[in-house]
Amino acid sequence: GPGQADMYAGLQELGVANGEDLKETLTNCTEPLKAIEQFQTENGVLLPSLQYALPFLDLHGTPRLEFHQSVFDELREKLLERVSAIALEGKVEERYKKLEDLLEKSFSLVKMPSIQPVVMCVMKHLPKVPEKKLKLVMADKDLYKACAVEVKRQIWQDNQALFGDEVSPLLKQYILEKENILFSNDISFLQNFFSPSPKTRRQGEVVQKLTQMIGKNVKLYDMVLQFLRTLFLRTRNVHYCTLRAELLMSLHDLEISEICTVDPCHKFTWCLDACIREKFVDNKRARELQGFLDGVKKGQEQVLGDLSMILCDPFAINTLALSTIRHLQDLVGQDTLPRESPDLLLLLRMLSLGQGAWDMIDSQVFKEPKMEAELITRFLPLLMSFVVDDHTFTVDQKLPSEEKGPIPYPSAIPEAFTKFLQENRIACEIGLYYILHITKQRNKNAFLRLLPALVETFSDLAFSDIFLHLLTGNLTLLSDEFALEEFCTSLFDGFFLTACSRKENVHRHVLRLLLHLHHKVAPAKLESLQKALEPTKQSGEPVKELYNQLSEKLELHKPSPAEVTETPSMELPLPTVPTPASR
Repeated sequence: GPGQADMYAGLQELGVANGEDLKETLTNCTEPLKAIEQFQTENGVLLPSLQYALPFLDLHGTPRLEFHQSVFDELREKLLERVSAIALEGKVEERYKKLEDLLEKSFSLVKMPSIQPVVMCVMKHLPKVPEKKLKLVMADKDLYKACAVEVKRQIWQDNQALFGDEVSPLLKQYILEKENILFSNDISFLQNFFSPSPKTRRQGEVVQKLTQMIGKNVKLYDMVLQFLRTLFLRTRNVHYCTLRAELLMSLHDLEISEICTVDPCHKFTWCLDACIREKFVDNKRARELQGFLDGVKKGQEQVLGDLSMILCDPFAINTLALSTIRHLQDLVGQDTLPRESPDLLLLLRMLSLGQGAWDMIDSQVFKEPKMEAELITRFLPLLMSFVVDDHTFTVDQKLPSEEKGPIPYPSAIPEAFTKFLQENRIACEIGLYYILHITKQRNKNAFLRLLPALVETFSDLAFSDIFLHLLTGNLTLLSDEFALEEFCTSLFDGFFLTACSRKENVHRHVLRLLLHLHHKVAPAKLESLQKALEPTKQSGEPVKELYNQLSEKLELHKPSPAEVTETPSMELPLPTVPTPASR
């Protein structure tokens, strides 16, 4: 059959007889048995001692094929070992010359399943497989599949489209994994999106596969970075920035100097990586990072595009924002103004660079964004005044009260605060992190005071997945407050529900939160929320799925009708929970 022909493909070119030759010999001869014997002698294993051993094996009923197969397997193993040895011995030119000759001789047999591993092994050890052979491999799906990654790299580096096809599903998988974490049903303030250390993240499947595909090949590394830049521009998805940093640091872990020394971001990323690990930028590292930024020379400004992408990684932003909040608290204690703190100014400079990444790469204008003076002279002092308000309130609570009665918590928000959150990206980012900070401190008063400012923020940052993921986690610390109608009205009606209908992701996050905390929520409130959160025709599968999970949980939690009232069964209202059939 055709399979047979394939199995012996290429033997004739090497002057080795195959089944076709035997058929021809037998068709044109007078004494078939003699002809077979002669064919066996001419094409058998040429070892004098075998002349007597083979008939002995025949007596034991061992088929000749089995014998030849075992000899062949043994020889192939020896040959594979020999190829790997040749690749390491002697002068460089000589060893590659030997391998090239071997490839020349054996390549015609590459379709023979039994010989293929040897041919593949030879190619794997050649730093430069001849162009013609690469083209043949590329043209044949099965051969391409069977190739070692070392050979594929040689194919990829001159075929960006083919390489793109291999990388693309991995990038999709990476983004999906990130989104699954952000929308995970496990809500906790202890474990969140930012919990895994950088080292742990770099062990992820996608980063490992990409690292393996790139090897030490600078050209492939550059291609992957180009893909990431393009996708970041096309989608504005910041997870591509995380992957950019993770990939570089993964190569750093493996000490691949061929790539690390040519990536101008390497040392900056390495230093920032240490800060991300500590979730804090200490003074020594701050100096180091500043040195890199100040050291960008005339004519090399393009590196700012890369640095900004590294700083736009949510893990970097998270570290910079947390450090900023910590610095502000320290300044309150030291009675120092933000503009007098070089460390704080550096954090803001890096936040601006990170937040400006998309615009910089899009416009190709490589210069650091200008810092708005108002951010430093007005907005940050405002945040510090909130910290002071909390201190004052706490102290007041402890003082023996005269007849003046308890001092209420300040409830008004300065108009400037709301305006900054709407108009200034960096102010908004820091403001949101301040709100996460007070929530984590279980500071209900401060939370309810500032919450109204989140309804309208710069490019809807308060409704972004990362913020909502962190906020829902921190809100579990205030779980007891959910029993209070007033708290729920501020949180749900005043914030979440303002965006649910126009933003599917917000709908998902509210449902996640309720799945986790429904048993804490005031029953009347829970009922109205269940109505308000019902999916519409436009809702996606995840929302419907979450809503059904919530409905099932609420059914289980409902007190049984008997406990409520003794209504005759026919008057019971129909349940409003969607049944699985009507989904």
